[in-house]
Amino acid sequence: MPNWVHQLIDGHEAAKPAVEEPWGDVLSYGDLRARAEAVEADLRREGARPGDRVMLICENCGDYVAMALACSRLRAWFMPVNARHTEAELTALRDHSQARIVARTHGAEGLSYAPAAGDPEPVSEDPHQQVAALLYTTGTTSAPKGVMLTHRNLTWNAANSARLRGMRPDDLVLGVLPGSHAFGFSSTMLATLHRRACIRFLPRFEPQAVLDALAEGASVWPAVPQMYAALLKYMEDRGAKLRAPHLHYISAGGAPLDPDWKARVEAAFGLALNNGYGITEAGPTVAATRVDAPRSDLSSGPAVWDVTLSIDGPDKDGVGEVLIDSPGVMKGYFRNPEATAEALPRPGLLRSGDLGRLDPDGALFIEGRKKELIIRSGFNVYPPEIEGWLTKHPAVSVAAVVPHRRDGNEDILAFAMGDVGAEELANWLRQHLVGYKQPQAIFMVDSLPAAPTGKILKHKLISHFADEVRAWEEAQV
Repeated sequence: MPNWVHQLIDGHEAAKPAVEEPWGDVLSYGDLRARAEAVEADLRREGARPGDRVMLICENCGDYVAMALACSRLRAWFMPVNARHTEAELTALRDHSQARIVARTHGAEGLSYAPAAGDPEPVSEDPHQQVAALLYTTGTTSAPKGVMLTHRNLTWNAANSARLRGMRPDDLVLGVLPGSHAFGFSSTMLATLHRRACIRFLPRFEPQAVLDALAEGASVWPAVPQMYAALLKYMEDRGAKLRAPHLHYISAGGAPLDPDWKARVEAAFGLALNNGYGITEAGPTVAATRVDAPRSDLSSGPAVWDVTLSIDGPDKDGVGEVLIDSPGVMKGYFRNPEATAEALPRPGLLRSGDLGRLDPDGALFIEGRKKELIIRSGFNVYPPEIEGWLTKHPAVSVAAVVPHRRDGNEDILAFAMGDVGAEELANWLRQHLVGYKQPQAIFMVDSLPAAPTGKILKHKLISHFADEVRAWEEAQV
């Protein structure tokens, strides 16, 4: 296995396709090596040094890949940031990271660079210690955390992700997940390079563009559940047909699966929908179902190779915090030793902050976030259970459940998208869930605040729908 991120492409034949740009150009591995060398030279001219943070405001494209490789060559920290962030968010990330360079991708026009004022961090010749990437997470609070992933973390994850998917050098991977996210960066793009395959980039999820890419030969598609849901709805609304002659692997991650959507996706694609569990702080891959052992349940599958899972403080149902012992576990949170000490009892062991249980066969079931746990009148309530029943209703596409402190208790608030009334949904839940798990309010909405990956930002729900929540509270008096 390569020791450094830029060595993932060492030995790959120069003429072999590596990247299909959103605008149609194709970069070979020879082209990619040459572009990475050129970008490294640009960074040096702009004043970047080993140990500096290089912030790249990026869309999915070849320059994004070249920058990751260039930073590895330089021993700088690659810091990809989604171009859809607001200027205030970008400023906050630049300031917290103390970036030395802020660069942007500009599609076919190339890169631009702007100097900043950061100082370098210590540099190591050991890939287990040298930071390769700084990835900021949305987390469950509004304060972002910078996850430091080493070269060893990332190259290990790239190899495991490629192995999980049964990837081959002739694969065309559909790269629609944002490259600023660990799923898109580490588990998709770097895995593609490791396997000598080619990645076809889409700058954002658009159902018709995905259908076109599948029809034109995409063979591996990692995505989040919301993408599959949106694609099925698009096909249903427009009578569009799915044609995917080379597709042999589809997977979902980043959010819980819904059983009805899983069944519909598998019926539409004629393939098992693989599920997985990952967390940025673990590189991110932790557990996944296997191609040769598809599951009919909603588990995340067993731990991947070299990973050991355990459950801390399990309750009577075996649910507790998931502990992850893995070569992918981060070095720590940048400039946050307190949070690092809390998350890492020792190097390589991560307190995930997620609640889960392990079946006797080793399969992991995620039950929710530890901090998401709702305690209603003394009873523990796990939001994914309620969300699962909400989305089982045929008229509901997406749902999110959060706690809301009021009158010394925690209310259960549900937000749902679909062509159905709140009262009908409440009656539906009463048929399937015990009384203490019933939401005190169900809000029917047109959209939910979400990260670029499609992950619902639960910590923003109450503030985003503040007027509706306030009106409901006033009606309870």
